[in-house]
Amino acid sequence: MKMQLLGTAVLSAAMVVGVAGQVQADDFPSKPLTLVVGWGAGGSTDIQARVLANVLEEELGQPVNVVNQPGAGGGVALSRLAVSDDEGYTFVFGTSMTITFGPLSTETNYQLDDFRYVAGVTLGQSAMVTGEDRPFGDTWEGLIDYAKENPGTTYATQTALDRMIIEYIAQQEDLDLRIVPTSGGAGMAPLILSGDVDFAYSGGTHSGYADSGEMPVLLSLAEDRLAAFPNAPTLQEAGYDINAAEIRVAMVPQNTPDSHVERLAEALEVATQDERFIEITEERILMPVTWMPEDEVTQTLSDQVEGYQALLEELGGLPEDEE
Repeated sequence: MKMQLLGTAVLSAAMVVGVAGQVQADDFPSKPLTLVVGWGAGGSTDIQARVLANVLEEELGQPVNVVNQPGAGGGVALSRLAVSDDEGYTFVFGTSMTITFGPLSTETNYQLDDFRYVAGVTLGQSAMVTGEDRPFGDTWEGLIDYAKENPGTTYATQTALDRMIIEYIAQQEDLDLRIVPTSGGAGMAPLILSGDVDFAYSGGTHSGYADSGEMPVLLSLAEDRLAAFPNAPTLQEAGYDINAAEIRVAMVPQNTPDSHVERLAEALEVATQDERFIEITEERILMPVTWMPEDEVTQTLSDQVEGYQALLEELGGLPEDEE
């Protein structure tokens, strides 16, 4: 009888522990969360993240604190996330370029497989742009014809990825370009607006000139034509076999429990339907809101990494000043 009672007690205790564990797993989040932005305050990613945090707070029932950790094109934030054991209480919101091309262009302590990609919520709108009243007009075809006839046509670069893309295009079109490094959109815009360079890469700065027309878009680097500049062809439409599409995505460490990832994903899906997030994204920074679940984002990013690796092999690696 005592053995039977002991066995019952042990079974009951195990059930209590099991139920407690289940409650703990289903109780996520039970404390404040930290949303890390790998860029400085005031940029489009930061502006978007702060609205996103407000929506997530309401959906998750816990404070969501935004912390900026700029550096290395978003790489500093991912380097810290890669060694985090916070189980989803700390997550990064940033651009996919940092994880797909970053480890190929420089030495990092993280790779694609070190993270789980909870969801994609925004499609990037990067582009090749020019200024007003250029001799080649405001079309990509006009620029290519002009550059073929004018060796030394100037191009302002911002990232290792756009530098690789323009090197590939120059090789395909037999162009002799002069590359001018710049420090972000703030460094690029004055050069384009003044006419000191002929064309440039823009990660989103051009959206601020959609109404004035001072920065025409020549080529979309997104998978589709840009929402605010529908006349500009995509890379593929222009004849270049490159998928440089960027996704703004929420990332957590690979060891984050499934239940935590699922809860974050549910909240993020609600955010993509919230008018505040839609307004700041589509009307202010002119980027389309989207919803991409974890498996779709992961596959898309993996395909991009393979494509970039093949392109780097074709080019023989990055230019010396970018390595």
